[in-house]
Amino acid sequence: MTMSTQPATTSTATRAPRILLHSDDITVRDQVRTAVGPRLAAGAPEIEWLEVATADALLDRKDLASFDLVILDGEADKVGGMGLCRQLKNEIYLCPRVLVLVGRPQDAWLASWSLADATVSRPLDPFEVQRTIAEQVGAAQAR
Repeated sequence: MTMSTQPATTSTATRAPRILLHSDDITVRDQVRTAVGPRLAAGAPEIEWLEVATADALLDRKDLASFDLVILDGEADKVGGMGLCRQLKNEIYLCPRVLVLVGRPQDAWLASWSLADATVSRPLDPFEVQRTIAEQVGAAQAR
């Protein structure tokens, strides 16, 4: 019997995180991506971002369950992130974790109705955005 001396690695440890970012406002999408940076930590793989500007573009995705995190803008026009979150959580088997960007801290209770896994309120604090996203992706890759 031979024994391997190489450390065991899992695919989730080296796999690049996949994040879907929804907002009808390109400045919000830019703020989120800038806050996070290209990686969640030094030496980590680069994040694979997919950006969508409309609810239809998000709902047309057939691979939603393959994302580690979906970030929804709770202040998006027409179809807001909280309603979208509730729809995703109710309709998608093995729905990914969802972070909702809310307009103010007092809106967190409403985000709980939407079944969001986490919230970040405006104005977007880059440190809070980065920390929350890293926590959510870590939790998603651990399951």
